[in-house]
Amino acid sequence: MASYDIAMVGGGVGGSSLGKAMAQRGYRVLIIERETQFRDRVRGEFVFPWGVAEAKELGAYDALMRAGGHHPRHWADYAGPDPLPTRDFAEDTPQKLRGLCIYHPRMQEALLQAAEAAGAAVRRGARVRHVEPGRETKVFVDGDGGPATVSARLAVGADGRSSMVRKWGGFQSREASPGSNFAGVLVENVPASAESSICMLNPFLSRMVLYFPQTQSSGRAYLASGADGGLRLHGKSDFERFLLECMRSGLADGLLDGARQAGPLATFEGTNSWVDHPYKSGIVLLGDAAATSDPTWGQGLSLTLRDARVLRDALLRDDNWDTAGHAYAAAHDRYHEGVRTAVSWFTQVFLRPGPEADALRARVLPQLASDPLFLPDTLIAGPDLAPPTEEHRARIFGELAGRDQSLQA
Repeated sequence: MASYDIAMVGGGVGGSSLGKAMAQRGYRVLIIERETQFRDRVRGEFVFPWGVAEAKELGAYDALMRAGGHHPRHWADYAGPDPLPTRDFAEDTPQKLRGLCIYHPRMQEALLQAAEAAGAAVRRGARVRHVEPGRETKVFVDGDGGPATVSARLAVGADGRSSMVRKWGGFQSREASPGSNFAGVLVENVPASAESSICMLNPFLSRMVLYFPQTQSSGRAYLASGADGGLRLHGKSDFERFLLECMRSGLADGLLDGARQAGPLATFEGTNSWVDHPYKSGIVLLGDAAATSDPTWGQGLSLTLRDARVLRDALLRDDNWDTAGHAYAAAHDRYHEGVRTAVSWFTQVFLRPGPEADALRARVLPQLASDPLFLPDTLIAGPDLAPPTEEHRARIFGELAGRDQSLQA
């Protein structure tokens, strides 16, 4: 039976980033990836500055840039069709970094190849049948060579939001009510500038349109609508409606005029889910296997890169990997709660429908117009350098902060 320090179930962004970081320090790493070729599945493709900082710290940044990573110069906000002052994250964030746009399959492939180049063993087209915790965790694998069993000091579940490792490890997942319906599609022949990421907000219609450029004329477009009665768009037949609903939502004329569909169109529920303390008995969860953030607010990639970096640091700091696993899990609980809190506030202010939410917006939006940082900058600068605070809560929710939690869930 082959033995490794780390057996990684999943060779996506989190698994490959961690695998590379540990393999290049001499640890024996096995990455098991079921897909022989990564496909476009309408995944997150924008990394905010705090996630770019994590990629740099992990040593993953150069691979992402070689794979086609693109830094738009500006973040362009619109209130309906009306442009608001643009932001340059390289000037006004603690990281002094711009956001990063990249096609998700290329991102995955680049990081998996980087892990293999660093010395990690990679098995593609293989399926993990079971993970058995214990003093030496066992991973049971089916592949071209038939069934095999490997042992590891640590098994890492980096197998996404439908994680089987989470189930096999006996972890319980918690979930918040969906905040929105979130549709996305890859588009080409786009007239919008490649130098600006676009965020169009129409809170009184509970709508948001996003566009993240990847080349001079292509990128990923998203449409968020309130969970109650929100849009659910899928497939080629709904693409024209997708564009029409972006315009009905208030997107400025010309930004997506003439855009053509270049990938699948799909809609997801904007749900936050998480495992409290994602480590036990030689099994640790990473990325979406540990927690998912409502994709509407673009935190998934940054959180995954943070997970990989924090787990790497814990494993390098303490040779007792049981202690290191618990340290990672405790840190994960703290920073994910910070992001989850900020996401819930943004959803309430911008996307939740109804008279109570309208009353909240009537109070908050004028304040936001005069102070762009009236809401916490957590989603851009991260939960450590821009955490959501009780002061923010009191400012946003006013007298509701102390007595009515329903608007803040």
